[in-house]
Amino acid sequence: MRSTVLCSAIAAAALAAGWTSTATAHEQGDWIVRAGVTLVDPKSNNHPVVNVDDDIKPSINLTYMVTDNIAVDVLGAWPFKHDIRLNDDGSTVGSTKHLPPTLSVQWHFLPAAQFQPYVGAGLNYTTFFSERTTGALEGADLSLGGSFGWALQAGADIMFADNFFLNVDVRKIRIRTEAKLDGAVLGPKVEIDPMVYSVMLGWRF
Repeated sequence: MRSTVLCSAIAAAALAAGWTSTATAHEQGDWIVRAGVTLVDPKSNNHPVVNVDDDIKPSINLTYMVTDNIAVDVLGAWPFKHDIRLNDDGSTVGSTKHLPPTLSVQWHFLPAAQFQPYVGAGLNYTTFFSERTTGALEGADLSLGGSFGWALQAGADIMFADNFFLNVDVRKIRIRTEAKLDGAVLGPKVEIDPMVYSVMLGWRF
């Protein structure tokens, strides 16, 4: 549900901000800071036994324009917290927090336009912490291993002033973690593999 709401907000914000001012270019040597909110929406049926819920948190990223078209981008966020539910009855049996820093190389198609789309690809490292159990698993020791994986990205900067803009961004990230309960591996890896949606305001300097 939250992913639908955020997608609608992204579309509405893009339409509201588009085509209202003179275009201004991203150029080689520019630093770009964006801040806003990000939704991590895990894929459905990500494990035979349990399922991981979505979460939305404040986020930030930093981009450096290596050339007028090529950029290096780092995504960070406040730790996300996900409830873990049993597939059988939907009851909550635990929770975890995670940080998913992601490094990407981007290609900016139209750096001099007002609507500046880009695509990117890179690597993600996700670390899990503060695992807790509740309900049917209360008292058990849950641990989730870290995850390295690829990340794909598409988005756009929509300029509304010389150095300020609206950013909308969608990523697909491969996040798979080995879950252990009281030291025993809980079946196959949990395939979180989320879609990641962001709406941010950006500043270029």
